[in-house]
Amino acid sequence: SRSAAYSHPNGHECPKCATALHHRFANSTHQLSHFLGVPEAGKRAEQRSCSHAHCKAHHETHLYSVKAAGLRLPIRAHRHRHLKRKGQYPHRFTAFTFPSPLPSERSSDGSGAPRPLYMDVQATTPLDPRVLDSMLPYLTAYYGNPHSRTHAYGWESEAAMENARRQVANLIGADSREIIFTSGATESNNMAIKGVARFYKSRKKHIITTQTEHKCVLDSCRSLETEGFRITYLPVKKNGLIDLKELEAAFQPDTSLVSVMTVNNEIGVKQPIYDIGEICRARKVFFHTDAAQAIGKIPMDVNNMKIDLMSISGHKIYGPKGVGALYVRRRPRVRLEPLQSGGGQERGLRSGTVPTPLAVGLGAACEVAQHEMEYDHKRISQLAERLVTKIMSEVPDVVMNGDQEHRYPGCINLSFAYVEGESLLMALKDVALSSGSACTSASLEPSYVLRAIGTDEDLAHSSIRFGIGRFTTEEEVDYTVQKCIQHVKRLREMSPLWEMVQDGIDLKSIKWTQH
Repeated sequence: SRSAAYSHPNGHECPKCATALHHRFANSTHQLSHFLGVPEAGKRAEQRSCSHAHCKAHHETHLYSVKAAGLRLPIRAHRHRHLKRKGQYPHRFTAFTFPSPLPSERSSDGSGAPRPLYMDVQATTPLDPRVLDSMLPYLTAYYGNPHSRTHAYGWESEAAMENARRQVANLIGADSREIIFTSGATESNNMAIKGVARFYKSRKKHIITTQTEHKCVLDSCRSLETEGFRITYLPVKKNGLIDLKELEAAFQPDTSLVSVMTVNNEIGVKQPIYDIGEICRARKVFFHTDAAQAIGKIPMDVNNMKIDLMSISGHKIYGPKGVGALYVRRRPRVRLEPLQSGGGQERGLRSGTVPTPLAVGLGAACEVAQHEMEYDHKRISQLAERLVTKIMSEVPDVVMNGDQEHRYPGCINLSFAYVEGESLLMALKDVALSSGSACTSASLEPSYVLRAIGTDEDLAHSSIRFGIGRFTTEEEVDYTVQKCIQHVKRLREMSPLWEMVQDGIDLKSIKWTQH
């Protein structure tokens, strides 16, 4: 069944009633039923009358339901007329429901077609049910502002926030005081690059990065160029890795920062972070890395790697969207100029109320990743090898983009020669895939990452990115392979270029003319 795609090998057990839970949504739904007082899943709780004896006659109860994975759970709301007359309780709860956007086995567009398989985990990952379990209390009962220091509501939220900070720090070998909560990796990248550049601008005006960085890094650097900073965009080799000799040659006396992505979000290439850290530390230049695609998937230690700033995203590691973190080293100390002003939260670097439920979710996602990284990596590697081997054994002229050895196995970028990538994506409508970064997927231009590694424009237009994650199953991989092979062969049969190649014509020898 499709629900098997969301099963987890470790399983779960309810701590209250010892019920065995294995489905992706079952654990959180079951816990929610306990929290809301539903004695048995699927049954309504008994309506309880008001405890005030003098107003029982005027008591009204309104029931409305919320859908949690198909389970209707009642939430009771009542009003006291005697309080309303005094003006102490002016609001009236009304019975209404919101349309449920929760995933089902059928598409939400009204067509009745099954929802596609999800093979795009580089764009985002599903929320791990254990992460949802950790967040639920702070979405309902513990709603205090973590920066309120005068009452228990604030203390509870602050304790949860600081625990989450420790969980994030433990994953990367940092001190919890070095973790700054943000809205995601984009904000973290902006804070790191612009913050360091502007703080040290009186003495240092040069920054080094690469041509294959995420768009938010490249755009941040272009923004700094308009402020008078000089940016060196290092090229990469055909395998996607930077040349360390070119990096060493790029340093200038006033270089303040080097920013290099750990794992590329389009081709999965892992840069030599250890070596880059050593080079930067020897020259007393700060080293920033965008680790959104690496955290929780490969081992990362900021001290061994000599990383000074690191960007983290919650929704890339089975956590909630809208939250991330920036690691900022304390010794040797890295100074940043804050991007926004306000209450001075997060050591004055990122003003604004920290969303406790999201921070708790990020911390839980980091702790789960720390415990299961080895198992996940082994399993994902096996599934990736299965996908690549089957496709390449059945379909000729398929190119894997990026280095074959220094890569994260869950990100596979293949170019299918003589097939338009957009046409293949449309044909594979029952599998959720992409042709590159989600941030630029609306553009019809070929990927700038593939262009940077020297891929021909035709091959760059024919690339598809396959993402394999924690909840991907063998059945999903086999189905994706089957459909991919089927549609590539069909589209090639329609291609005049493929027909010419089959006839032995060298396409590079042809001089094309425009009509």
